[in-house]
Amino acid sequence: MEASRDIQRLLDIMAALRDPETGCPWDVVQTFDTIRPYTIEEAYEVADAIERHDMDDLCDELGDLLLQVVFHARMAEEAGVFSFGDVVEAITRKMIRRHPHVFARSDADTAEAVKLQWDEIKQAEKADRRQRRLQRGASQEEHAGHLGSIQRSFPALVEALKLQERAAKVGFDWSEPEPILDKVEEEIGELRQALKDGDRGKVADELGDLIFALVNIGRHVGTDPEMALRGTNTKFRRRFGHIEKELEAGGETLDAASLERMEELWQAAKAIERQLT
Repeated sequence: MEASRDIQRLLDIMAALRDPETGCPWDVVQTFDTIRPYTIEEAYEVADAIERHDMDDLCDELGDLLLQVVFHARMAEEAGVFSFGDVVEAITRKMIRRHPHVFARSDADTAEAVKLQWDEIKQAEKADRRQRRLQRGASQEEHAGHLGSIQRSFPALVEALKLQERAAKVGFDWSEPEPILDKVEEEIGELRQALKDGDRGKVADELGDLIFALVNIGRHVGTDPEMALRGTNTKFRRRFGHIEKELEAGGETLDAASLERMEELWQAAKAIERQLT
């Protein structure tokens, strides 16, 4: 079998990998649950390639992510639930339905009007899905309430942001970011007290409240908390790398270096960054 630009070749490869008799032993035993972590990981690797502006990696990582879609679709087809063609048909139908201003007739001629129209169509779709779940006897509990559409499977920062955005649509929101800073200080005080009391459960609870409040600030100032934290992670990697290189250049090691020495090099890395910017 040779490589091809045709999506059918990828579907054929997956079918061959999943063949119970002649397929790959690892691929054959996989399930939706075992593949799920890889799907999430591949999505993050796509985001990382975009952040690094590495188009070669982006092409490669998009292929890995597409493989995850094909993998799940193949397992669903084997179970007689749906096929890859059904996935494609569902998303094309959805995009056509959600863009009547492009594919049909609509008065939405501004970005704001399109967003409002999109939300209205999504609400209609949710009602339709709810009805289909009822018809097949599926549980409605996890989808109940105003926040029911927010998936618990999201990364915690993303879930927090989406919960806040959803609640804000019905007016449950701060009017400006400044009062949220007061809330952050309040949460810090409660975290300090929990640490003082030595209550690990309370510490975890208060830490979560603090992070949730910080996400709220990011939302109000138009900064995605996930991307903000990823930026800080990148900065930390860069500065810690500077520490490591400087220690190595001086014949020192990370294990032997004192905290004071590493802090000195950390501040030097910050100074270099300030000069460059």
